[in-house]
Order: sequence, then C-alpha cells, then structure tokens
Amino acid sequence: MEKIIGLKELRNNVAAYAARVSKGDSFVVVKQSKPLFKIVPVIPETTESYNDPNYKTLLDFTKIRKGGVPVEQIVRALIEIERDGQSKKSHRKVAKRTKASL
Repeated sequence: MEKIIGLKELRNNVAAYAARVSKGDSFVVVKQSKPLFKIVPVIPETTESYNDPNYKTLLDFTKIRKGGVPVEQIVRALIEIERDGQSKKSHRKVAKRTKASL
C-alpha cells in the first residue's frame, strides 16, 4: 500500500524520503487533501520494463549526458519554454535547451 504524505512534510524531510524511495517505497504527495503527484523508485534498465500503462518515458536524460542531467537545468529549461509561450513538443525543447546549457 502506498503511503500518503503532505507536501510540507516532504519539503521538510526530503532527504529522508529520498532514502526511503531509493529502498523501494513509494508515496502519494498531497496538498490540502488533494493528490498532487506520486513518487516512485526508478526501475533500473536491467530489470523488467515498467508495467504501469500510465507510465510513458518522454525523454531519457541519460542519453543527453551520462548519469543524467541536474534537475536545476531541467527546471530552468522548462521555465524558459513557459516564458516563451511554447508548449508543443516541449519535451524535445527541454532536451535541446538542457543539452545546450551543459
């Protein structure tokens, strides 16, 4: 069963929750009793593919840079796209802008 945590609780104890997720726990994060998002562990490529029909990989950041891309660069690219008013194919634009900033 998934655990439900508040956004403020997650913010205040992010390191502890990150450690628990890396061990296999998953959480549903809520704000004012409404679900916001779900935190799940990453499934290594050596194991079976993700079986959830709602899961879709939009962009593999490890193909841009070995070991992935820092989240700060992704957020910056997303903010730039939002500021520019561009929404179509935004995941490709995030990849290009993230790659350019490396």
